[in-house]
Amino acid sequence: MDTILETRGLTKEFKGFVAVNQVDLKVQRGHIHALIGPNGAGKTTCFNLLTKFLIPTRGHILFNGADITNESSAHIARRGVIRSFQISAVFPHLTVLENVRIALQRKLGTSFHFWRSERSLEPLNARALELLRAVDLEGYAALPTVELSYGRKRALEIATTLAMDPELMLLDEPTQGMGLEDVDRIRQLIKKVSANRTVLMVEHNMSVVSSIADTITVLQRGATLAEGPYAEVSKNPAVMEAYMGSADAQLKGH
Repeated sequence: MDTILETRGLTKEFKGFVAVNQVDLKVQRGHIHALIGPNGAGKTTCFNLLTKFLIPTRGHILFNGADITNESSAHIARRGVIRSFQISAVFPHLTVLENVRIALQRKLGTSFHFWRSERSLEPLNARALELLRAVDLEGYAALPTVELSYGRKRALEIATTLAMDPELMLLDEPTQGMGLEDVDRIRQLIKKVSANRTVLMVEHNMSVVSSIADTITVLQRGATLAEGPYAEVSKNPAVMEAYMGSADAQLKGH
């Protein structure tokens, strides 16, 4: 299998507390790979290490075979590793179209050319609309973003992430805080946009994970507890024990 992202012995310690412990991760190109685990398992810390918001204590990170352990967040993003966050990160008082256009503007190299007329950005409109169409937001293009529902704001974030032309998309809790209708919309959207790229996602909602993830890595106390397809992982006794109570019921799909 073609591995796009790999970690070897990835470890992060905070003054003696081991948040991520010797994690060996292999993400296959073209797959949806989910990181799951109880609260405090180290999932978001792992994401922060991969995108260099945190510096690993030990271990290595490889992307397309190149060691990126010592690269900055900006360099990693330029390689095509683009991340979304748990907290909605859109410009609320710009239109939906303008939000996507800002992400596209990076490729023009004029992001900081404040003296240029807004009309200089009009050539980006066609591509921005194409991206909005991909996430079912074309009809909202002229709407101020603040008026979007929470679920549609998350869809807009996926559009702005796609505007950066990612080779690997890292989605941090994409369905967090959503109602059932929005969860289903985002689930279908992730499946749709993964057609030509690789997705690594942290997700608590097991119905989402079970229906779209090719591979699941379960973390517990910062270490890998189990890995494999959902049907295999969900029957693992150690995983079931880690998900005692309501989370266990979730893991079984109830």
